[in-house]
Amino acid sequence: MKRGFYTIMAAQFLSSLADNALFVGAVQLLRAHGAPQWQQAALVPMFALFYVVLAPFVGAFADSMPKWRVMLYSNFIKIVGCLFMLFGTHPLMAYAVVGLGAAAYSPAKYGILTELLPASQLVKANGWIEGLTIGSIILGVLLGGQLVGHAVSSWLLSFDFPLIDTGIDTPSDAAISVLIVVYLLAAWFNTHIPDTGVEMRALPKRIMSLLPDFWICNARLWRDKLGQISLAATTLIWGVAGNLRFIVLAWAAAALGYSVTQASALQGVVAIGMALGAVTASVRMRLEDGPRVMVLGIGMGVLIIMLIFIKSVWIAAPFLILLGALGGFLVVPMNALLQHRGHNLMGAGRSIAVQNFNEQACILALGAAYSLSTGLGLPTFGAITAFGLVIAGVMWLIKRWHAHNCVKYKAEVEHLLDIARNDDLHG
Repeated sequence: MKRGFYTIMAAQFLSSLADNALFVGAVQLLRAHGAPQWQQAALVPMFALFYVVLAPFVGAFADSMPKWRVMLYSNFIKIVGCLFMLFGTHPLMAYAVVGLGAAAYSPAKYGILTELLPASQLVKANGWIEGLTIGSIILGVLLGGQLVGHAVSSWLLSFDFPLIDTGIDTPSDAAISVLIVVYLLAAWFNTHIPDTGVEMRALPKRIMSLLPDFWICNARLWRDKLGQISLAATTLIWGVAGNLRFIVLAWAAAALGYSVTQASALQGVVAIGMALGAVTASVRMRLEDGPRVMVLGIGMGVLIIMLIFIKSVWIAAPFLILLGALGGFLVVPMNALLQHRGHNLMGAGRSIAVQNFNEQACILALGAAYSLSTGLGLPTFGAITAFGLVIAGVMWLIKRWHAHNCVKYKAEVEHLLDIARNDDLHG
């Protein structure tokens, strides 16, 4: 791997670490204010909101300047969201601003991989970036849980600055203050990412002209016989992963009576499984292998349903590792194949923006449905069961869709797989 790749990994790790720790802090902030459970569940779709709304624009923005600069600006937007949360803005609104920064960040962090590395290293690079991202999830939720816990928060709040009233008076406030420092450190790493030498694409004078361009790119990827399958599968898997952050917290509270600090450790367990699955896939899978492992997505849906029968943390821990591993093993080759098709069809930034739009729309839709169901009085276990049934059913339909393509469009599918295979071998 080129030297700049590891700087990208460091910046991504720290930014994602803070994102996930902040989610735990926001949940604790809402609980401390007595907010209903549907508001806590709504944090997930609120984070995804700007991914969907700004999808037509962020890809072109990422392609218009060096991607390290896009990542730098995005981290400062996240810091603004943290400041909003500190100074009294409703956590749902403030967390949406952090989501705005993440929406701008994502096309740059993935797009720079296709600029910096050959196609033959994309699966390995995705294994690295997903593995480190998942590692940051593990440490992030643990960090967030500890920061809002009594021991650490009491120590943080004991600091007193003479003649200065910081207004930091609660465990959540202290946690958010620490995370601002982490975002600043990530921004420092952004400034050390080298330019890739790829020619920039200027933004159009009429910014709204990007809308038809985005929808053309979106339609082009959905029409591609491999792109549509990899896009559908990654959309669903990330929709699941995004909402599992809250579902695990809700399940742990209902089944085990856990606090936010205790339940955050179980979120980390899921992420450990995803890291193991992602690393294994990066070693064993090739660019063209993604469609062969879609059955694992069906297994994820089944395991989510089975979660409601678990009442012991000793059974839950290995079970959650397995759940995460299935997702990690599936998403790495699918993500790499999707990036490969998108890069060939329309360029890195625009293809990642299309991918983010679909994935975050799925997170938003699934999260909104879960939040609505709990708001209407559906018990936690009932909402989790419905969630698992939807996941298993939709992944089965995607698997059938690919089988249909392999029969009806056999020559085209085989040709696209040959391109991926050759690029993987000779890229």
